[in-house]
Amino acid sequence: MQEQESMPTGPKENLGVDMPPTVVEQAQTTKTPTELGASQAEEVYEPTDIFAWANNLFQHRDQLDIELFLINKNNVMYRTKLAPELDKQLAPLFIDGLLDFVTTGAGEGLIVRGFEEAEAEDNVLQRTQWKNAEQLKEVMHWIQTQEEEMELFIEEEHDIKRIKGVMARCSYPAMSEPFYVIKQLPKAQMLKGDGAWMIAGKSFVPFEATAALKIPADNQLLILEKDLYVFSQPKLERLFGYNAKKASIAAKKVAEIEKAFKLSFAAGEDIQTLIKGSKPLINKLQKIELTEDIKQQDLLDHAEEVGVELMVDDAGAIIIEDEKDLRKFVNLLNDDYVESNLTGIRYEIQRKRALKPEDEADATGL
Repeated sequence: MQEQESMPTGPKENLGVDMPPTVVEQAQTTKTPTELGASQAEEVYEPTDIFAWANNLFQHRDQLDIELFLINKNNVMYRTKLAPELDKQLAPLFIDGLLDFVTTGAGEGLIVRGFEEAEAEDNVLQRTQWKNAEQLKEVMHWIQTQEEEMELFIEEEHDIKRIKGVMARCSYPAMSEPFYVIKQLPKAQMLKGDGAWMIAGKSFVPFEATAALKIPADNQLLILEKDLYVFSQPKLERLFGYNAKKASIAAKKVAEIEKAFKLSFAAGEDIQTLIKGSKPLINKLQKIELTEDIKQQDLLDHAEEVGVELMVDDAGAIIIEDEKDLRKFVNLLNDDYVESNLTGIRYEIQRKRALKPEDEADATGL
């Protein structure tokens, strides 16, 4: 499970105005001597100011260097080679819309809110740390530490239909580190040469290129330092499978489970680390309704009845060695194992719907 960061939810960050930090902000960005001594490797997290970023970027737009990378379905990245004629299209496609949104919003009361705190709403820009999205972490690992290993994208070798997104790395001399703009590439906006036609004047002619794609114009994702600004929540989930609300709900369920049951994990593991990046497990955790009636021994007895093996250590704690063990434990909590009284066959239920009383079913027509 991704580590959740508390985000400021106060007044908006004013464009071009240096505001003194509030007491809450100081508390969020200050470590005690004990914490500093315990971990010099982990830096203090300081949220970025997207309004100041936009204000500053206007002064350096002519100096921007923009490089494009492609992201495939497995989060492997490829370098691209662009014709000089495309350079003038890069800023309008990747930068202008973001700047317009932020600068216009600054004058209309736009606020920045932690992505984990609430759903998207008007005049709110959501922010989280990019490390919270496991698949995005893989992409950032490529761009930050493995760039020399990236292959140049060649259609005949890599297939444009396997590409899910494009990343623009943007830098200029006055900026200490680059920022990144990421967009999803829908398959509907990709075109392969075979069987494709073009319109030239009044006539249809064969499409002679190997493949083509169109870059979406909408604002989607922006990475500034450690922060991910989410302009489109659906695009984040489609690209990197991250839904902060689901992850937050699952985290609360984990806390309830750890309070109610004795569990034993391998060194360095816990429920959070085992469900990290596992969408099915996160979804299932959301559905669990724990009651005080379900005791640890009841769960173990039920596991034995349905033939699901759970190991227990000398202290009576249920041993969870890996994700497979955790999945069995979660399935038991969610009552997903049943034995048919008719055939004696045991089943793992993928979906279930409680049966209604006959009179209620008749009334609803179900």
